[in-house]
Amino acid sequence: MPATSPASAHQERRRRTNRFVALTAGVVTVGALAAAALPGSASAGEEHRKGGHGHGHGRYQDVQLLSFNDLHGNLEPPAGSSGRVTEHQPDGTTKTIDAGGVEYLATHLRQARKGEKYSITAAGGDMVGASPLISGLFHDEPTIEALNKLDLDVTSVGNHEFDEGARELARLQKGGCHPKDGCYTDKKFKGADFPYLAANVLDEKTRKPILKPYWVWKKNGVKVGFIGVTLEGTPDIVSAEGVKGLSFKDEVETINKYAKVLQKQGVKSIVALLHEGGFPASTSYNYDCDSPGAGDGISGPIVDIAKNVTPQVDALVTGHTHNAYVCSIDDPAGKPRMVTSAASFGRLYTDTTLTYDRKTGDIARTAVKSANRVVTRDVPKAPDMTRLISKWNTLAAPIGNKPIGYISGDIGNTGSESPLGDLIADAQLAHGKQLDPETDLALMNPGGIRAPLTYAAKAGEGDGVVTYAEGFTVQPFANTVNLQDFTGAQVVQALKEQVSGPNEASPKVLQVSSGLTYTLDLTKSGADRVVTDSIRLNGAPIDPAATYRVATNSFLAGGGDGFPTLGQGTNDVVGSDDLTALEQYLTANSSASNPIAPPKADRITIVK
Repeated sequence: MPATSPASAHQERRRRTNRFVALTAGVVTVGALAAAALPGSASAGEEHRKGGHGHGHGRYQDVQLLSFNDLHGNLEPPAGSSGRVTEHQPDGTTKTIDAGGVEYLATHLRQARKGEKYSITAAGGDMVGASPLISGLFHDEPTIEALNKLDLDVTSVGNHEFDEGARELARLQKGGCHPKDGCYTDKKFKGADFPYLAANVLDEKTRKPILKPYWVWKKNGVKVGFIGVTLEGTPDIVSAEGVKGLSFKDEVETINKYAKVLQKQGVKSIVALLHEGGFPASTSYNYDCDSPGAGDGISGPIVDIAKNVTPQVDALVTGHTHNAYVCSIDDPAGKPRMVTSAASFGRLYTDTTLTYDRKTGDIARTAVKSANRVVTRDVPKAPDMTRLISKWNTLAAPIGNKPIGYISGDIGNTGSESPLGDLIADAQLAHGKQLDPETDLALMNPGGIRAPLTYAAKAGEGDGVVTYAEGFTVQPFANTVNLQDFTGAQVVQALKEQVSGPNEASPKVLQVSSGLTYTLDLTKSGADRVVTDSIRLNGAPIDPAATYRVATNSFLAGGGDGFPTLGQGTNDVVGSDDLTALEQYLTANSSASNPIAPPKADRITIVK
């Protein structure tokens, strides 16, 4: 596993508050649990050869389930690598495909539904939060409007749905103008047309779910129940204020509890919408997860969860890790069950066929088929989505189009140490020195860096120009830059926490400011992967007894992302928000004639 897994892209903080008063799809692997013959009908495989989701006469009825996850308010096509997927080719090579954007997602979903009398669209959480400026600036009302137009039927909550707290989540569900920023247009925000499900999120006082725990889709005697949960560890990756008064329960226990409730109500066909995920062995969206064996190609939290969720649940739609997979993982009875995820940012959607047995009311699981499909940009744009984007872009333009800096090339945010991570850490060090000239270093968590900075002009601003909107997309969380005192021993301990404790299995490699260097030896295990003797600050070893002034964002300063030591600093000083720090750094250190070059990302030496 790479030192920085996709899960670390979920530093998850509250969003920045408002500063404004025919089907064309790249088909992946088709995961079929088996093409076992169904009693009284052709086999599922034969039925698909006859024309897709054709079952509908007599005992068996095919139900189309379209699903996606981790949209994160990406209404416009995501930039750079965030807007591409990798496709495995028959000859063993790979190619990348530009993907995403709700104008295209809407067209793909609508075309996929054509001719399907039984079709459900569901999502696996993080529809909002960590959103680009067009949505984040308006507390994600634009995204809810877009999801309504997409005819989303149901979604689970994700951790990002709690970025602004339970009260704001309730507003997104029920509607109404923002309590502080009011209404953005002459029309009152009406809220989501679809239910948010939060079965394992309880009010600490009432001990009851804060939103519906489940929802049942019904049509012509066909009933499919949906249970929605987010990861139990949500409080560890969301600000304390965002989860205040809430408790998050075990995912498996919660799903199993409500599966029994649905069964008692006569609902035998059940899908879990689960905002937790896994790590496939390949980054290609069409990787055959079940080769050589069921579930062999995936690791991570979803594996144990899937193995323990009751066999009464027929399929799991997952998310959180931003990965793409279609896998079969055995349930507790040893029978294969479909587990899917459609990457992130609206680049893919999953097309699953659930064959409903009218006699039993259950899904014939051996006939379940699933495939991830690319949201390609070679289809017509959905006009209603184009109008929606235009409306909100017009409102955001006075702020978003402001230039804040200049770059000479793409500055990426991928890898154990990324060029953009170095740039942001340097910006926070510079801001820290403005607050206190004795500031020594800065540490930045990789999950707080949500997108790359791209050289190519996006909206007519000119190549190499960094706009406020682009900066917002990179750092949308409204974290403040905080200064704290730590001993040298604590600094070393914090670095070791990148690869130990809760981060041992899925390391979170902090991005470090200029002057801090060390070696990360991935051939070792646990905390030993950080080579203590290699840690240097401006060429000198870290003195365990000395005091160092460290700049971090407020999320890390609270011990977030599995860094408890960073929550133990003293002599706190709170500065401006992180986007302001980046803006000031870019403005001070770049111009049209002298742009910033991408940093080399050579501060951490990786041994593999």
